[in-house]
Amino acid sequence: MTVGETAMAIALADSLFLSVSPDAARGKIILFLAVSMAPFAVVSPLIGPRIDRMKGGHRMVVILVGILRALVLLGISQVLSSKEIVPSIGLYLLVFSSMILGKTYAIAKSAIVPTVEEDEEDLVKANSKLGQIAGLTGFVVAAPIALLQVISSTLALGFGMLAFLFAALNAYRLPKSAIATRPAEQLEIEELHSSSIVSTGNAMRILRGCVGFMFFHLAFWLRGEVAGTAWFGFALGMIGVAVLGANTFGPFMKKHMRESMMMLTALLAVGVSGIIAAWYDRVVGGILLAAIVNAAGTIGKLSFDSTVQSDAPDANRGRAFAQFETKNQLAWVIGGIIPVIFSPSGQIGFVVVAVVGIAGAAMYYRAGGISTRARGGRARDPELPLRSE
Repeated sequence: MTVGETAMAIALADSLFLSVSPDAARGKIILFLAVSMAPFAVVSPLIGPRIDRMKGGHRMVVILVGILRALVLLGISQVLSSKEIVPSIGLYLLVFSSMILGKTYAIAKSAIVPTVEEDEEDLVKANSKLGQIAGLTGFVVAAPIALLQVISSTLALGFGMLAFLFAALNAYRLPKSAIATRPAEQLEIEELHSSSIVSTGNAMRILRGCVGFMFFHLAFWLRGEVAGTAWFGFALGMIGVAVLGANTFGPFMKKHMRESMMMLTALLAVGVSGIIAAWYDRVVGGILLAAIVNAAGTIGKLSFDSTVQSDAPDANRGRAFAQFETKNQLAWVIGGIIPVIFSPSGQIGFVVVAVVGIAGAAMYYRAGGISTRARGGRARDPELPLRSE
């Protein structure tokens, strides 16, 4: 999937966000970001449980996502080949359809990985290694795809189509198992609503919202800067480096500090780097902030996954992670729509990130996120009665 996403990003970098006027793009992006919330806010809660109970349900989702994303790239290729000066609404529809499919894949992956890796430590390592592989793959294919883009965007998109089709074919190797055959029991519900998991989940959504905010903030802000396309490409590269580094360094952090301290560190890193970027008020500062925010989101995800595993041992992890990832993706969309609507200056956007990061860290601390006593009691002592008893 990473190869196809890289191909689409490179092919569209100069034709969707950065080559049209802000007013021409803003209305369409607001519309489709709003529409893209529907699958996560409405459709997923209704269809998700049925897919969980279906044998091979999430495997089927991954296969369909690969095929549909290949078809979307075919449609994008047709639109771009028409040589329209201003991107049509059809192009925005296709791009945001691909975005929704990509986030659907992330949810399905969150459900499938726990069925492959049962051990807690192995699961954290597996998620970290998947992130490392995705990051390295993106770097390896970026140069040849960029070369194809110089020749023709059709070639770059065609390469991405083949990558998505290969991913769909490769998904047949995934286990054909049901994620959850029974509805959640009271014990699972109570464990997943323990104070530690609730506070860490809220912190994770704050981080994911900041990631979405910075992506669209950079996309609109850089169009007013000299060599905006080049800077945006550099930003994507730096984000890739940061995420790769976080996935590599994350397991080391987990060995030397509690999960709660990892989350608090991630939130504080966002807040402090936002303050520095606002004070510096330069393009490079904004790009570094975006990289740090994405790295913090990766560290936060490792912290959250580990917290769920340790504090909700009786929960169905595949079902739980799919539900949490759905909320995380919704937070990304909400965070992304804010800079599109209000179009803040670079410095104001950085201040917003700083305030959110510091406030998020304070709320996490006050909610007891860093206190071991705030964790799920029954996860630590199975002899404790259920709250409903």
